[in-house]
Amino acid sequence: MHRRKFIRDASLATAGLTILNFPVFGKNAPSNKVVLGVMGLNGRGSYLANCYSQLPNVEIAYICDVEEEAIKKGFEALKDAPRKPELIHDIRKLVEKKDFDGLVVAAPDHWHTPAAILGASHGKHVYVEKPCGQNPHEGELISQALHKYGKHIQMGNQRRSMPSLIEAVKEVRNGAIGDVYFAKAWYTNDRKSIGVGKHVPVPKTLDFNLWQGPAPRKEFQDNLVHYNWHWFWHWGTGEACNNGTHEIDCCRWFLGGDYPTQVTSSGGRYAYKDDWQTPDTQVASFEFGNKGTIIWEGRSCNNFPVEGSSRGFIIYGKNGSLINLGGGDYKILDIKNKVLKEVKSEVAPDPNNTQSANGNLDFYHFKNFVGAVRGENELTSPVNEGSKSVLLCHLANIAQRTGVTLKCDPKNGRITNSPEAMKLWQRTYQPGWEPKLV
Repeated sequence: MHRRKFIRDASLATAGLTILNFPVFGKNAPSNKVVLGVMGLNGRGSYLANCYSQLPNVEIAYICDVEEEAIKKGFEALKDAPRKPELIHDIRKLVEKKDFDGLVVAAPDHWHTPAAILGASHGKHVYVEKPCGQNPHEGELISQALHKYGKHIQMGNQRRSMPSLIEAVKEVRNGAIGDVYFAKAWYTNDRKSIGVGKHVPVPKTLDFNLWQGPAPRKEFQDNLVHYNWHWFWHWGTGEACNNGTHEIDCCRWFLGGDYPTQVTSSGGRYAYKDDWQTPDTQVASFEFGNKGTIIWEGRSCNNFPVEGSSRGFIIYGKNGSLINLGGGDYKILDIKNKVLKEVKSEVAPDPNNTQSANGNLDFYHFKNFVGAVRGENELTSPVNEGSKSVLLCHLANIAQRTGVTLKCDPKNGRITNSPEAMKLWQRTYQPGWEPKLV
C-alpha cells in the first residue's frame, strides 16, 4: 500500500470511531491505561499499531521488527500518536519489559505461537493475528498457554466482533432459516507469479536470523521477504490459513461445530511455474458427522467472483439461507429465495486489501481485546476457540499435501487414519527456539 493511501486509510480509521458510534469505554485514568507493544510492522502490524493507538487511553510503548523498511512503516503509522514508541528488535528482549500490558503479534505465521507464548509467559495479554500458528500442534500449545498463564489471548478473526454478524448468528440459532446443515465459503484474488528466487546475500537492512527465529535455518532468497513467505511451507500456511480462516471460521460459528470427523482437499499450484509451494487453487471439505458440512473454495490467481464478491460465505438451512459478501453484511432468504431481511455493511469491504479487508469494522475487535484487558468484557474470540477454525485450514493443507482423506477424532480434531499425515501435525524448530510452556 502506498504511503499516501495508508495515511488516508488511517484517517478514515480515526473517523470510524465516530462513524461507527463506538462508546468510550473505561475511565481515562492512568490506572486504566492499556499499554501495548507491537511485533511485525511491514503491513498489518503497522495498521494495528495505528488503530490501537487511536483507542481511548491506549498507548503503543514498543514496536518490534527486524527489517528497516518495516520499522520505518511502524514509526510512520504512529507519527501522530502522543507517545513515541521505543524500538526493540528482539522479541525475547521486548517481553522482558515490565511496563506494558499486552503484545500484538503480526509477524509471519511461523512466529505467531512462539511469540504469543513468550508474551503470555512473561505476563502479557496477547492479540495474535490469524492463523495463530504454523501447524496444528501450535494451536494446541497456544490454547494451553491461555489456561496456564491466565492471560487473555485473542485471535485476529475480526468478524467475531462485528455486531451485525453476532446478531446474524443469534437469528440463525433462533431458527431464522431452520436447522442448518451446510455452509460454503470462498476467497478469490489475482496474485501474480513470485518467480524463481536466487540465493543472494542477506540485505543489510534485514536481520534474517531473527526473522527466521523458531524456523530451522534456510538460506536467504530474493523472493521471500516480505509477503511471499506465505506460499512456502517452511514459514507460511497458504491461502487456506491466510484468508480462508475468516470465512471458514464464520461457517463453523454459524453451524455450531467444533472438530471435524473427515477432511478432504483437492487442487494444486496451477497458474504459474515458480517457487510457490502451497495451492493457488483449492477446494476443501470439512464434515462434522451428521451435523453438517463446510466447503471452502480458494482461488489465489483467478478473481472471478462468487455471488458478485471476491469473498464471502453462505449458510444453508432447511427453511432458507443466509449469505454474507465479505463484510458486516448479510441477507436472509426463505426456501424460495425470497429476501426476508437484508443488513448492509457499515463499511464497504475491500476483500483483497492486505492491511484490512474490512476497514473500520476491525475496531470492534480491537475494542473487544482492550476491554477484556481492562476486565470490562469477555473476549469474542479467545484463541482456544479461534484455533479450532485454524485447525480446519491446517487439516485441509495436510489432506492436500498427502492426498489422504483424513479421518479425525471429533473430540480434538486429531488425525486417526494416517500416520503419514500426522507427521505434518507439528514441525521441527531451530534448536534453542522451541516454543515451551514454562
